[in-house]
Amino acid sequence: MTRSSKKGPYVDPRVLRKVEGKKPIETGVIKTWSRACVISPEMVGFNFGVHNGKTHIEVLVSEDMVGHRLGEFSPTKKFIKHGGKMQKELEVKKKESEIAAAKAAKTAPDAKKK
Repeated sequence: MTRSSKKGPYVDPRVLRKVEGKKPIETGVIKTWSRACVISPEMVGFNFGVHNGKTHIEVLVSEDMVGHRLGEFSPTKKFIKHGGKMQKELEVKKKESEIAAAKAAKTAPDAKKK
């Protein structure tokens, strides 16, 4: 459920203090653990290090991000990949076909020279 419109968006006061009166070019990465903080227009151009539970992921705030939360741009889960034995077989076949194509491309110019 979203926040009440009469309350307005939640912007962490500590994050605003770090941004106030500074220029985005001069300021380095601003580390924050406040993933729920809504991006305001004052934050555009700044680099934020948003914590994902393990590390800080750098997020360069642009105009399109205004109104979203900082946590949306710092994923907390890492996608490995789907598949098992069948997926491995498909990947091996794909690699073999790439190698064969590379060998064919390598020998083709040699045949033209003779």
